Amino acid sequence: MNNLDKYIRVIPDFPEPGVLFRDITTVFQDAEGMQLAIDQMQDQVKDLDFDVIVGAESRGFIYGAAMAYNLHKPLVLVRKKGKLPWKTESVDYDLEYGKATLEIHVDAIKPGQRCLLVDDLLATGGTVKAGAQLIEKLGGIVAGILVMIELKGLEGRKKLEGYRVDSVLVYDGK
Repeated sequence: MNNLDKYIRVIPDFPEPGVLFRDITTVFQDAEGMQLAIDQMQDQVKDLDFDVIVGAESRGFIYGAAMAYNLHKPLVLVRKKGKLPWKTESVDYDLEYGKATLEIHVDAIKPGQRCLLVDDLLATGGTVKAGAQLIEKLGGIVAGILVMIELKGLEGRKKLEGYRVDSVLVYDGK
């Protein structure tokens, strides 16, 4: 067991019966847990060459901001539709329970910049794939994708073939 696992609260039958929800808010509520999470995420990509960290809404902002500060890298935000105040590019994608749109400012990434896309969870892969597509729409290169938790049973990694994907914690179930 990864030591970080002890900081994650497991909630059965949320958001629907049969699902074991991994609640990472308890990681953020503990100083040691938060430090361990950021350290382990950074360790996963210590060999990766990248220029920019791209944080996916909303928990990817937390991990991404801490990593950007520690690694002295810029942070770009990928947000839900209608949250960014300036000109944007957008991508529509499927969620486990519906559809959504992600956006990024048109000038957030320069062509050729190598980007590390950071999020809290890889489930079905829709959100992370949309984030990667936004990076590429702006001419950026997806150097890697980093998530705190991967739910292997939902097979989201299949949508991300061709990308380097790193996960700190991997759970077999859904």
